[in-house]
Amino acid sequence: QVQLVESGGGLVQAGGSLRLSCAASGRAFSNFDISWFRQAPGKEREFVAGITWRDRMTFYADSVKGRFTISREGAKTTTFLQMNSLTPEDTAVYYCAGDGPPKYGLRNPTAMDYWGKGTLVTVSS
Repeated sequence: QVQLVESGGGLVQAGGSLRLSCAASGRAFSNFDISWFRQAPGKEREFVAGITWRDRMTFYADSVKGRFTISREGAKTTTFLQMNSLTPEDTAVYYCAGDGPPKYGLRNPTAMDYWGKGTLVTVSS
């Protein structure tokens, strides 16, 4: 019942920046935590960043700490992922996912109730 749509992916040179957006909509929209995951070709889907509904606590994978920032607008319908200092290792399809009502498994893809279809980020060297 909840729809998540990612946008903002594209091609960027190493060292550059992109900002991804995750827009949520739907009649059954409710409180939920939002996470970003990514999946590179031939690799498992991995957690990137997450933000909680209640206190806007943020969490990051070690590989992106200090480079990526997750945030949520006041209305909590759009979640952003600001990605700086990108490297070719960041190349992947990035997925927005929601856990609602939160089960406090923000890092676990199996805890997610809603998924977007992904947006491709390609970082060239």
